[in-house]
Amino acid sequence: MSGRTHRTGVAARASRRGLAVAALLWAAVPALARTAHPGDAAACGGCHAPASAGEVPDLRGRPPAEVVAAMRAFRSGERPATVMDRIAKGYSDEEIRAIAAWVTAPPGEAERPTQP
Repeated sequence: MSGRTHRTGVAARASRRGLAVAALLWAAVPALARTAHPGDAAACGGCHAPASAGEVPDLRGRPPAEVVAAMRAFRSGERPATVMDRIAKGYSDEEIRAIAAWVTAPPGEAERPTQP
């Protein structure tokens, strides 16, 4: 086998391996997305912490539909707010559903979903 043929064969095998690795990573993206928070939803815990007091409720364990309805009401101005109306206006319906699913995940749940 000539040096050129050997290098071509090595390159082809490396290319196939690279494609296989890329395919595995592509398949892993949905699983990784389930554990990551959608957008800047992690900031919700700043006010909606488990030990929050007063008018700011803990969202963990609540039905996601409840959070979706509240966010839509804040966004439309139907529900009065000091801050949430401005925050909710920055999200689409799809983003609100993803955030609601993530922030309502029960405490200690390993995989917090990004899609309802």
